[in-house]
Amino acid sequence: MEVVDLNGLPSSDSMIANKLNQEKDALSSDLVVSPAVLASVDDANVDSANAGKRSIGGSADNVGSASDLTFEDDAMDEEYDYLNDDDLSDTDVIDYEYNFYADDAEYLKLQAQFDCVDLPPGVEATVPWLQDPSKIEKFLASAASSSSASSSLKAATSSTVRMGEEIDDVLRKFIYFKQFDTVTDCSDHYFMNYKGSAPLDTKSWVKKIQDEWKILEQNLPENIYVRAYESQLYLLRAVIIGPAGTPYHDGLYVFDVFFPAAYPNHPPLVHFHSNGFRMNPNLYDCGKVCLSLLNTWNGERNEMWLPNKSTVLQLLVSIQALILNAEPFFNEPGYEKIFRGVDGTKKSRDYSEDVFIKSLKRMMIIIRNPPQHFEDLVSGHFRIYAHDVLTACKAYADGAAVGCNVKSWLQQGDNAPKPGSVRFKSEISKIMTPLVKCFVDHGSKDCDEFRS
Repeated sequence: MEVVDLNGLPSSDSMIANKLNQEKDALSSDLVVSPAVLASVDDANVDSANAGKRSIGGSADNVGSASDLTFEDDAMDEEYDYLNDDDLSDTDVIDYEYNFYADDAEYLKLQAQFDCVDLPPGVEATVPWLQDPSKIEKFLASAASSSSASSSLKAATSSTVRMGEEIDDVLRKFIYFKQFDTVTDCSDHYFMNYKGSAPLDTKSWVKKIQDEWKILEQNLPENIYVRAYESQLYLLRAVIIGPAGTPYHDGLYVFDVFFPAAYPNHPPLVHFHSNGFRMNPNLYDCGKVCLSLLNTWNGERNEMWLPNKSTVLQLLVSIQALILNAEPFFNEPGYEKIFRGVDGTKKSRDYSEDVFIKSLKRMMIIIRNPPQHFEDLVSGHFRIYAHDVLTACKAYADGAAVGCNVKSWLQQGDNAPKPGSVRFKSEISKIMTPLVKCFVDHGSKDCDEFRS
């Protein structure tokens, strides 16, 4: 297979335009062609040239990116043999070439409609699908029951079906929000003006950071979202959605990461955007993250940062699984041994209840002041999960344990256990009113049943 270098080709504008103009001239002089046909060739000329810019990457707007063009030698040989057949008339050659370039122009016109469309993985779109917004709603509705659909897609469709509303821009942006992406502006990053060890600009250091990007892009689990900074390779931001079954459920937890000059021999620095709340024994209100993997806490050798083995992906998954867990009270060193039995259970319950109240307050803060580059995630997430959060709050106010399976708890009716403390039930009832108002102001449309 022969690979053609794009640098050796004429610009897409002139290449396509010249081909079509040649065919138009030939047809005009040798054949009787209606004005409508010639006009369509002119339209194809302009449209295909513009489409060529986008699909080949030659536009002034830099839409699209250059890619390798490959040609099968056998196909080219067949075309050459056909066009050099002695029995082939001039008209046959003209018809062949006109159809070839007309098809090419039509293909480029079609391609241009897809170049800037960001579809979910596995989705094959047709032109009518893109032109008819109702097709998007039908597709998303069918995806809600699909086992292969992403969690965000399922959540969006389930919420839409429940609310009976159309998929609007907020939900579309949420559905298409990438788990990993690169951005430019890092003005609100915690480490933007960090005066510590300056990052290196060596090839090995840059390659290591790029390797981290690749690992994240290909392996991020659901509910972890990352943005890397093109102009500041030493910065990174991650948002982790609080896991179900924990007092952190449905909350958004923002972490800023800094890669020092000694990386990967030394671990990255991590700052938690606490909004002034102590959310965990490992997450301080000042933003400190206490974790063996960061060498900010003692641990076994295999729990510490291991150069050229430990990764940022490992770090984020550790925060999600080890810190944002079902019983954060016992993250405090020694508490598992000190507090046992009924006393330990009660203290753990009280701690989790306190964490959930703080989590609700943080939700309202983040909705009003979303982290940069995650605005679409915040808007869509709380638009969709507001009903679930409020349903859980109502169950907790009725005595359910924080983090329990609320649906199963409700199904038990009068036989459902009610271990929630009196204090917690009172606090939940108080915060419901401002929480509902915040969700409604934010655009949630299925919160009326929770208004007091």
